[in-house]
Amino acid sequence: MPTLPVDTNPGDVPEYDNLPDPGTICAHHGEDRTLNRGAVTPPIFQNSLFTFPTCEDRGKKWISPDQDVYDYTRVSNPTTDIAEAKIAALEGGEAARCFGSGMAAISAAIMSCVKAGDHVVAVETGYGPTRQFLSDYLVRFGVAVTYIDGSEVQEWEDAILPNTTLFYLESPSSVIFKQQDLRAVAKLAKAHGISTICDNSWASPIYQNPLRFGIDLVLHSATKYLGGHSDIVAGVVAGSAERIKKIVAEEGCLLGAVLDPFASWLLIRGLRTLPVRMEHHQRSGRHIACALSGHSAVAAVYYPGLPGERQPKLTRSQLRGTSGLMTFELKNPGRDPVYKFCNHLKYFGIGCSWGGFESLCIPAGAPEKSVGGSGTGHRMMVRLHIGLESSDDLWDDIESALDAAD
Repeated sequence: MPTLPVDTNPGDVPEYDNLPDPGTICAHHGEDRTLNRGAVTPPIFQNSLFTFPTCEDRGKKWISPDQDVYDYTRVSNPTTDIAEAKIAALEGGEAARCFGSGMAAISAAIMSCVKAGDHVVAVETGYGPTRQFLSDYLVRFGVAVTYIDGSEVQEWEDAILPNTTLFYLESPSSVIFKQQDLRAVAKLAKAHGISTICDNSWASPIYQNPLRFGIDLVLHSATKYLGGHSDIVAGVVAGSAERIKKIVAEEGCLLGAVLDPFASWLLIRGLRTLPVRMEHHQRSGRHIACALSGHSAVAAVYYPGLPGERQPKLTRSQLRGTSGLMTFELKNPGRDPVYKFCNHLKYFGIGCSWGGFESLCIPAGAPEKSVGGSGTGHRMMVRLHIGLESSDDLWDDIESALDAAD
């Protein structure tokens, strides 16, 4: 099987600016084993509330001089605190807040930046439910949204209105993985007093850190790579201590989409292996993407880092690596060949999520204009997530399915 003629690290981004290695962060950051009787795995504080010996003690420093007292798990929990500390450190942020789903994190982050009558500029190829939240839900409160391709900084500037308060980025974006110039867009936003949010689920904090380019808030569907085992639904937002404190007090506590302590414990377990899993996803993903791009039955492959890609400068300046999620088009277009391809696979489950240990496949679509077409319809595509199985076995499976669909 052919491989990409590039290093495992495609980017020119400074590694971690003297921060600990991500593997060290995942293994140790935010933990104090002396509090856990030496246990290498922290306990699960599977409780809703915390009690106090006296009324006077409630609200005082209780666990240690450096830690706020725990009162109610909707506000904070010792197990969840560990996951949040690790993710904040991985992203180079001051703090993080975990939520009960990726959409809970997305909606909380957006609502922390807008009020009635405000205007949002968002990338048009973003996650579908994010678009639905912006277009169908927030419109009830007089919040307007303008969608742009987002590949050029000028598009963001041209879309600014007097009431614009938020730029919403997703880089690389859903389905076709378009990137935005994070540094340039963040600089433009700051000059106009506009907040910025970036969904970083595709690259994970191992391979991209939007906060380091000036983005205000970075978020993840922690259901995906951060969890990594397809056994939790979770989300997280990271940023400055000031912004996260506000989100905790308002969108976090008042809307109540808290991450359960057991799910937090599973998230910590997933983070332990995040660096090595991402390395495997990247290696196998790039091998598969390259092989697909050279196959006679494939019309196009959407995956950053391929030779001849559309945005090589951004790939090299923003991404330290890539992941296992990609999309491709068959030369034989239409629903039937796509369905035939997906149904023929034996190692790929047909499922909507991604980022876990398992390989997945699902039919996908993208607007013609987002892939350079002139029509108003959608292109039928196949989205693959390359899991942790043998890449040779996966390619044999894919090649057999391509032959069946041709």
